[in-house]
Amino acid sequence: MQASNVHKVPGAKLPKAPIKKKDEEEAVDVPDGLDEWSHLKATVKPSNQLELSEAELKEEITRILTANNPHAPQNIVRYSFKERSYKPTSVVDHLAVHFVLEGSLLHKDSDEARRLRIRDGLPNEHAPMENEAESDENHAETPATPVEDGGEGEEAGEEDRPDSVASKPDKKEAKCTNQFNFSERASQTHNNPSRDRSCQTEPPPRITFSVAANQWEIYDAYLKELQKQEKNKEKQKTTLLKKDNNTSKKKMTLMETQSDDITKVGKVSKIIERMINQNAMDDIAQDFKYYEDPSDEYRDQEGTLLPLWTFQYGNARKLSVTALCWNNKYQDLFAVGLGSYNFSKQEGGMFLLYSLKNSAFPECIYSTTFGVQCLDIHPQHSYLVAVGFYDGCVAVYNLKEKEPHPVYKSTAKTGKHTDPVWQVRWQNDDMDNHHIFYSVSSDGRVVSWTLVKNELISTDVIRLSGNGAVSDGPDGAQLSSISHGTSFDFHKQIDNLFLVGTEEGKIHKCSKTYSSQFLETYDAHSMPVDAVKWNHFHTNIFISCSSDWSVKIWDHTINTPMFTFDLNAAVGDVAWSPYSSTVFAAVTADRKVHVFDLSINKHEAICQQTVVAKKKTRLTHIEFNPISPIIIVGDDQGNVTSLKLSPNLRKKPKSKKGQELPKGSEAEVAKMDKLLSLLREPELSTI
Repeated sequence: MQASNVHKVPGAKLPKAPIKKKDEEEAVDVPDGLDEWSHLKATVKPSNQLELSEAELKEEITRILTANNPHAPQNIVRYSFKERSYKPTSVVDHLAVHFVLEGSLLHKDSDEARRLRIRDGLPNEHAPMENEAESDENHAETPATPVEDGGEGEEAGEEDRPDSVASKPDKKEAKCTNQFNFSERASQTHNNPSRDRSCQTEPPPRITFSVAANQWEIYDAYLKELQKQEKNKEKQKTTLLKKDNNTSKKKMTLMETQSDDITKVGKVSKIIERMINQNAMDDIAQDFKYYEDPSDEYRDQEGTLLPLWTFQYGNARKLSVTALCWNNKYQDLFAVGLGSYNFSKQEGGMFLLYSLKNSAFPECIYSTTFGVQCLDIHPQHSYLVAVGFYDGCVAVYNLKEKEPHPVYKSTAKTGKHTDPVWQVRWQNDDMDNHHIFYSVSSDGRVVSWTLVKNELISTDVIRLSGNGAVSDGPDGAQLSSISHGTSFDFHKQIDNLFLVGTEEGKIHKCSKTYSSQFLETYDAHSMPVDAVKWNHFHTNIFISCSSDWSVKIWDHTINTPMFTFDLNAAVGDVAWSPYSSTVFAAVTADRKVHVFDLSINKHEAICQQTVVAKKKTRLTHIEFNPISPIIIVGDDQGNVTSLKLSPNLRKKPKSKKGQELPKGSEAEVAKMDKLLSLLREPELSTI
């Protein structure tokens, strides 16, 4: 645009200016009345225009400019590998480019601009400082001259720069830094020149060889090659066979060594675990072996129970201890049956093997689909365990087998019970050396089970009835009422004789040879008989307990009980001691263990002790160790507590020389007979 010096005066007429059309071919003159028309110009107001007040018209409405792009998306989602989910991103590019043009401008002091200026013969742009005013005045009048290749226009009349190449081509120009890509010399590093390294080796030995080749020589060479190839094939076959044999042998040896290693590692880990537990519980181990309660010396009629170990398993907290049994061969090992006495909630069961050498974890764990109600370890073959379940099945586990499954199990075809099995007992083998055990259930059957090869063969020994006799109708239907069995025990010396307790509170004396009638019936309790057990020493005495709070001692030749004890709570279990004919122990629902010695006190227990801290816990079963002075007590929380008897609770008769009499001696029988005779004397005197 050229600057104009014409100023507009008010009231003056504008000169006529040509108006160009689009095709710029014709020119039309503006009429003289244009100014008059501009003065007569008036504003036209639409009818629907908004009417604003003076204050509203004077109000300034500003717009705030922000750097955010309104068209930029705000819902961009990216996948986060850290959180493994899609997350919205807050980083959004708000840059908006409206116009881009790659220019061809060069800096006037750059080398490229100087070269272009020299090539085109243009004068230097810089002039002396004193001529700056003149150049400013003549700036509007002198047009700029264009430069090829997009360079800037040079002002006419400007003197050359003293340091330009055009003015002084022979003089060495001063080196300046690049103003577009500037870098300091201190940041530039020196590159070392590349070097070539070569190595020299000794040349291989060479020999000149020349032979004349004939057809037969070529043929012989081919034959030799064929023979070599055949020999190589035979060698490969033999090596492959040897490798296969070796690999098979290695696999067998690896399997054997792995199994051996696993067994060795298992044994070593068990030994280490026992050592750690013994070191952690050294005080209890010392108490178990050597500690005796000194207070027993000052009280002849009473004793105490010393708590030892508590055996707990985390997965058995919701189950109750339904059975306890010691191993006769390994006296530190005992089995625990776990189930539930709440018949509305049956959630499976298990049976565990614990050892006194390791109280932290069971030695063996066997899970079952139904609750375990009873179990018994074979007295001679300690690896056989008979188990009775809630669903009426019986099974035999072999502890030597690695798989946690029974080797024998009854089914509906083999005559399993239809109600829960409450008691199982091993008996002597038959004439063919087959193992036999017996079971009793609420369905009123006492069944004998024989282990023959891989199956159980069942035979009904007796069917319990309410009137003492069992008779069948024409279709084999039972006519008399069924008596539900709850417990039973076999005589220690007479093999055919056994006792059965029922839910009606009666105890039936039965024989294997008489399956249709009871030998004797005792009206024992007013509630179900929880346990009935023969005395270990005296052949005529047995004991029974019930939830009616009573424990009774019987002579099987007499219908009335010899002793009756009221324990003020439901009695869960009772057990005779293996070292004395007059000592027995019972557990009650009020968390107490009662120990009696009839030779010391015929009316009260010589020890009554609470062994469980929780008030809602109920004791369910009790068993004496066959050798050590220890009893184990199970509760309805799945825990087993071991207790040591004080000296007053395990007194044994001694001979004159101070030697203890063996188990089952005549002294124990005489002690019980003496006690019974004292009871019978008042009866004889009244007669």
